[in-house]
Amino acid sequence: MTYKKINIGIKGSGSYTPEKILTNFDLEKMVDTSDEWITSRTGIKERRIADENTATSDLATKAALKAIEEAKVNSSEIDMIIVATVTPDMFFPSTACFVQKNINAINATAFDISAACSGFIYGLSIASQFISSGEVKTVLLIGAETMSKVVDWQDRNTCILLGDGAGAVILGEGEDGKGILSVYTLSDGSKTNLLMVPGGGSREPISIEVIKKRSHYMKMEGNEVFKFAIRGMEKSIDEALKKANLTYEDVTLFIPHQANIRIIDSLTKRMGLPKDRVFTNLDKYGNTSAASIPIALDEAIKSGRVKSGDIILMSSFGSGFTMGAAVIRW
Repeated sequence: MTYKKINIGIKGSGSYTPEKILTNFDLEKMVDTSDEWITSRTGIKERRIADENTATSDLATKAALKAIEEAKVNSSEIDMIIVATVTPDMFFPSTACFVQKNINAINATAFDISAACSGFIYGLSIASQFISSGEVKTVLLIGAETMSKVVDWQDRNTCILLGDGAGAVILGEGEDGKGILSVYTLSDGSKTNLLMVPGGGSREPISIEVIKKRSHYMKMEGNEVFKFAIRGMEKSIDEALKKANLTYEDVTLFIPHQANIRIIDSLTKRMGLPKDRVFTNLDKYGNTSAASIPIALDEAIKSGRVKSGDIILMSSFGSGFTMGAAVIRW
C-alpha cells in the first residue's frame, strides 16, 4: 500500500477528572504514611477519585465531548475511537464501544488498547498510521483510567501513587509543516512480573482465593520499576527525536508521564532541560496511567504553555514493560 504524506495534527483536546479529591493528609488516616513522606518521594499532594457508580467510560465520555466541541466536529464525522486503558468498564465490550454509544458516533470503528501508562503514545502511533493510509480521516483518541478501582488501599507503597481521570484528542489532517513529527514505541515483555494485576484474568480467574490473597489488586516492585522507567523513557525520547531529526535543544515543552517527580527530574537533568520547559501536574492528580499525558497536554494547551510552532515532546513508560515517545510541532 502506498501512503500519502499527510500532516496529522491535533484538532481539539479535552480532559476530565472526578470531583472527589484524596489528599496526602486523608491517606495518613488510611495507611501508615505521611504527607512529608509522600511529597518528598513522589511529588504528589493529592489525586482525584471516581465514585463507586462511575466507570472509566464515563470519564472518557466527558473528556471526549470537550475535545469534540473544541475541534468543532460532529460525532458522526468520527471514523475511529481508540481508548487506551487498563481499567476498562468490563472485559467486553470494549470501553470504546461504550463511549461510541454515549457520544452517538454512529460511523466509527471503536476499540481499546492496553499498554498501561504508555497507552496514549501507542494510540498516537496507531491513529497516525490509519490516517496516513487514507483509511480514516478523523480519530478520537482517549486515555482514561479509574486506577482507584484496582489499587489496594491497604498497600501504602502503591495506593499513594494513583488517581483517576481522562484526556482526549481529535486527530486529523493538519497544517503543512505541523502536527505529529514522529512516534516511537517499544516493549520489554521480560519484565511483566514487576508491575501487574495478577488475579482476575484467564491465568488466575477471579475466585474466593484470589480475593483473599488480594491478587486482584495492583502489585509493583517499586525500586525495579523506577530504574527501568528512567532507562526506557530516555531511550524512547532519543529514538523519537532522532526520527524527527531534532535534538534536546529543539524541545520547547516536555510533557512526561506523570508518575514520580524523581523520575521526571532525573530525565530532565540528563536532557539538560530547564524546569520552565517541563510541564508537570502530578501534584494534583498523581499517576493516572494512560490518562496522564493527555490530561497534562490538555492543561498545557489551555493554560497557554503551548504556542504555534512549538516542539512538544511527550514520553511515557508503563507495565509490560511498555515505553514510547512522540514529537509534535504545534
